[in-house]
Formats: sequence, C-alpha cells, structure tokens
Amino acid sequence: MSVLRMGVIGTGGISNTHIKGILRSDNLELAAISDVQEAQLQKCGEQYGVAPENRHLDYKELLSRPDIDAVSICTPNFVHYEIAKEAILHGKPFLLEKPVAMNEAEARELRDLALERKVKSMVAFSYRYKAAARYAKFLIEQGHLGKINHIYGQYLQSWGLKDAPLVWRLSKKHSGSGALGDLGSHMLDLTRFLVGEITELTCDAGVITEQRKLPGSDDFGQVDVDDYCHYMARINGHIHGAFQISRMAFSRGNYQRVEVYGSEGGLVYELEAEDTLRVSIGPVYGKALEYHRINVPKEFYADQMQSFYELVTGMGDGLSATIEDGYINQKTIDAIITSFENKTWVTL
Repeated sequence: MSVLRMGVIGTGGISNTHIKGILRSDNLELAAISDVQEAQLQKCGEQYGVAPENRHLDYKELLSRPDIDAVSICTPNFVHYEIAKEAILHGKPFLLEKPVAMNEAEARELRDLALERKVKSMVAFSYRYKAAARYAKFLIEQGHLGKINHIYGQYLQSWGLKDAPLVWRLSKKHSGSGALGDLGSHMLDLTRFLVGEITELTCDAGVITEQRKLPGSDDFGQVDVDDYCHYMARINGHIHGAFQISRMAFSRGNYQRVEVYGSEGGLVYELEAEDTLRVSIGPVYGKALEYHRINVPKEFYADQMQSFYELVTGMGDGLSATIEDGYINQKTIDAIITSFENKTWVTL
C-alpha cells in the first residue's frame, strides 16, 4: 500500500495526538513539521526525530514542498482559516482541528473552495473514532431503540477552576468562543453523528472567572469567552435534547457522556467507560427493562489518522467528518452564540 508523507503545522499539545497516530500507521510518514515558535518547533523535532531541514518556521514553505502529500493543521483556532485555505490552494489534502474557523463565513469559504479545487479534507472530530460511539450509531440506525425521542449530553472539564493563566483558549480574538468551541463543538458533532441535524436551539452561557493572570506576568487580563455553555435543541424537528458544556466542573478531567432514549430502548455512551455501552434494548440482548453493560464488537474500532489515510486514498468508510461537517458545526456554534447573546431560540 502507498505511503502518505505528512506535514504537521502547529506543534503544540494537540499535535502529539496527530503525530503519534502518524507514527502508528504503516501508511503514513512524518515528513516535516512547522511552528512559528522556534523553541517549540525544535523541541518537537527532537522529540520525534524530525531532521532539522524538515523543520519550518513558515508553514507556506512546508506546503510548497512537492514531497509533502498531505497535512495536519494543529494550530490555535484563529489561524485555521488562513492555513487551511493555503493548503487547498496548494492542492494538499488536510486534516484540520476544530472548530474549523472563527465564524460561519470563513467556514463556508473553506468548504466551497475545497469542493471547487477537489481537495480532500477531514475535520478532527476525534470522538467519531471511539468504538463505543460507532456502535451506538449502529444500534440507533438499526432501529434497536425505536423512534428516538431524547438525547442528553455532557462534556465537562475542570481546568478552568485552577489558576490557569489567560491562555489563547480564553481569548475571543484567538479562539472565537470558549468552552462552546473547545468542548461543545465535539458534542454538536456527536449529536449529528448519532441522531441527526439540529434544527432549533436556545442557550445560556457565561463567564465564571472574569479575570486571569497574563502568561508570565502578575498583571490580569479580561476573559471574554464562555466558561460554560448549556443549550437545548430540537433535532430532525422532533428529537428533544439538552446539553451541558463546562470547563469549571470540579474534579472532571475529560468527562463525556451521551444518553439516547427511544420508544423501544435506550443507551448510554461514556468516554470514561471506553469500548463499552450501557443499553436497555430488550430481547436483542436477552434482558429487558434494565441497563447493563455490553462490550463493543471489534469491527467498530477505528483510528483517526489511519482513517485520514483511507479517506485521502478513496478507501474511507464514510464516517469521518469532512470540511462540510466542519462548516455545519461552525454554523451551529454561531447560532448558539446568537442565542445566548439575544436570549432567544434560533432556527437553523
């Protein structure tokens, strides 16, 4: 099988997930990296054995290389648009971190340009590659839960309660939104992945810690993005959902939970109980009217970076998110922001 020579743009924390996935795959090769911060670039290069000539301070140099087949874009949100656009113009298939842009207009332009130039894309909605989430989707689509009535979701972290400085994730200029874009984008995508399209929503969001120390300073700056975001939604016009997103939830590291209830059964997906589901779907599993834990069959296991290779080479299973999904996600994020700013329901 062919090998894709990968470039990774942005070498901060999330890039480690991409790079480790590249190194796990027999079909991907880590060929070059780029970062605007030289110390971070050199640290990443040394950590993963990238030769000095393959370390670039200018991402455009990396994209211009004919020996780079595809790229992962792992930068902060505010430069997603410009780098993804440049990747498209260079004809490089790309895997883009979420959210894909700072607003719907930027996301739409990326979607349209990728379609026009026929450049393949994936958005890193990484929970689509959790076996339990894929199995939940299968059970729902096979009708084991009957007609879906409700979906409830939580995505909770606690790092905001600590003495975290005013990092880029807490700045609207650099992130676009707070917990909503950081965590809520995943929950929005999981909802679409499992049960369908959000058609209406309303939201309450706010800031709990309004001022934080500037990095490396005793001075304080203003937090201008949400610490929490709680929204209700109607999905496919008839499914009712409620969702809780926060990075101020005490003692939660990376807590994610989705409950789906239908006319004939229910299921519970929990990230912390990886590779299992709790279900109550009657005679299919020989038990009724109680929830019990079941293991996920091996055919539902998937790897994000291997799935990127398969998408680029035309062997994908159709379950990966593309820039189209990223656009819909960003459009919904913008609708949620409109809702909590205007304190109203918004129709998509």
